Amino acid sequence: MKTSRSSPVRFWIAIALIAIFARTAWAGSAKVTYVTDGDTLWVRPGGAGKPIKIRIDGIDAPEICQAGGEAARAALASRVVGRTVVFSTRRQDDYGRHVATIELDGEDVAAWMVGQGHAWSYQIRRDGSPYRALQIEARSARRGLFAQPGAMHPRVFRRQHGSCRT
Repeated sequence: MKTSRSSPVRFWIAIALIAIFARTAWAGSAKVTYVTDGDTLWVRPGGAGKPIKIRIDGIDAPEICQAGGEAARAALASRVVGRTVVFSTRRQDDYGRHVATIELDGEDVAAWMVGQGHAWSYQIRRDGSPYRALQIEARSARRGLFAQPGAMHPRVFRRQHGSCRT
């Protein structure tokens, strides 16, 4: 059988793609050990080993130093800390966090956070997002951060004040 000169190149490209995929795509169940803020938590996969930091995909919760930030963290913590969740990562962000969907007892945690008024839904292009209707409902019902007029989106807050982390 004759092999081409590009076979080694294709092999190394395939290895690189596998390494990239293995680094970013990951799924499983894990126990939640800590909640940093309304959209970031720490989990211990398999109940043992080193905890990993997960950013919940599809939402943006208030910064911890922003109005509603402590309430968002408390809501998420009361919901998930000490419980086993199912996660599925899509990628890692610029801060090294795994960006993942999180489910607790079959319920999408991001949907719950938006529906309770503790986070904004990410807008995906002009089509909205999977949580857009929940955000509209939470705003209409004045739940969570929408209870006070003038709730500021975290993206705007960060632009005006910077991150709470020093």
